[in-house]
Amino acid sequence: MIAGAALRRRYRPETPLFPNRALVALILPLIVEQLLAVLVGLADSIMVASVGEAAVSGVSLVDSIMLLLINVFAALATGGAVIAGQYMGQEKNDKGCEASNQLVWFILLSSLGIMGLLYAARPFILQVVFGRITEEVRTYADTYLLITAASIPFIALYNAGAAVFRAMGNSKISMIVSMIMNAVNVGGNALLIFGLHWKVEGVAIPTLVSRIVAAVLILLLLLLRQDLPLHLPRTLRYRFNGGMVKKILYIGIPNGLENSMFQLGKIIVLSLVSTFGTYAITANAVGNTLAAFQILPAMAINLAVTTVVSRCIGAGDFRQAQYYIKKLHLILYVCSWLTILVIQLALPLILRVYHLSDQTADEVHKILLFHGICSAVAWAPAFTLPAAFRAAGDVKFPLVVSLFSMWMFRVVFSYILGQYLGMGLLGVWAAMVLDWIVRAIFFLPHYFRGSWKKGAMV
Repeated sequence: MIAGAALRRRYRPETPLFPNRALVALILPLIVEQLLAVLVGLADSIMVASVGEAAVSGVSLVDSIMLLLINVFAALATGGAVIAGQYMGQEKNDKGCEASNQLVWFILLSSLGIMGLLYAARPFILQVVFGRITEEVRTYADTYLLITAASIPFIALYNAGAAVFRAMGNSKISMIVSMIMNAVNVGGNALLIFGLHWKVEGVAIPTLVSRIVAAVLILLLLLLRQDLPLHLPRTLRYRFNGGMVKKILYIGIPNGLENSMFQLGKIIVLSLVSTFGTYAITANAVGNTLAAFQILPAMAINLAVTTVVSRCIGAGDFRQAQYYIKKLHLILYVCSWLTILVIQLALPLILRVYHLSDQTADEVHKILLFHGICSAVAWAPAFTLPAAFRAAGDVKFPLVVSLFSMWMFRVVFSYILGQYLGMGLLGVWAAMVLDWIVRAIFFLPHYFRGSWKKGAMV
């Protein structure tokens, strides 16, 4: 029995669906893509910092709303990628193409509706959701929201196209498009802020233009490259496929609900942070940007998990799916620990670039040290395991656990620790880590029980 257990631990697939070279080719561009996204966020915040801390606060508040919507579209795109990936695992590429086409059209139509709702809700967001902020911060937030809301359909289409390429195991294309998008964004920021001395609009307009460029490029590639395993038909005629959309939404809606509720919780908590003062809003914004670097490899590998596991599940090879889940976790931990170490060593230099007040800089230093230590241990089981479950078609359990943990621990304990126990911003971040720990406590037994293997969608 012991020998049999040892053999199971040393399992290696005879015909791996993702050999090491293919795995590296998938993961490295994803890391570069995530790095570019975070670097642009960093560049944006540094450039806006030259306008003043009120501008940083206004942009960060609006970005929290935009991130909520982007997460919804990313979740829908993940639903399409899972279905297309499972079809590819079954070698039914025609079905995968149909799933890709339905995804792109559905995400376009839904994003146009959401953009309209956002414009209609603008006064409510500025006056109620953002809470007690200064008039200067509110003015900056209004300008930034007015311009960037127009980019919603374009970032949604880019997410859909990138997800289709990742489902094929081709993350290089989305990386290249991301590089172009971010170059347009940063170059436009530099020109408008430092060259023409614009304020918040100098960040907002390049964001809009860069997202338009990215959406056009990635869709053109899917339309022109008819030799790709997954591609789009060269026609503007759209025939709704209810069965296919239902499969996509079965994965996408719970994932989108989870992501949107997660971001909504962050927005509610942001209202609490705003009561701590402008320094806390700024420290939270800068901290979030830099903390994204700490989990950057983990975010990239989460995207790889969706591609790899969905393909294994589509092929009916659950043992290979488990093998890759463990392997990707190991890669995630090694990359994350190295990244966190580098960031902590470079943090004093990074903080000087922001020209923050001493109080704000001290707060950023505290929360990043705390976040780095905790994310090195608890992030992977809290977020990478549910990504694997969703790729296998198991969406209900991760949704229930995530919603329960987020509302009960992240939101409620933010008020308990941050406000009532007087821990301030650090208490808000401690509640976030508590949320991670609770998720991991539920997800680890669920993985080892193996019930997630019963949810294949195709």
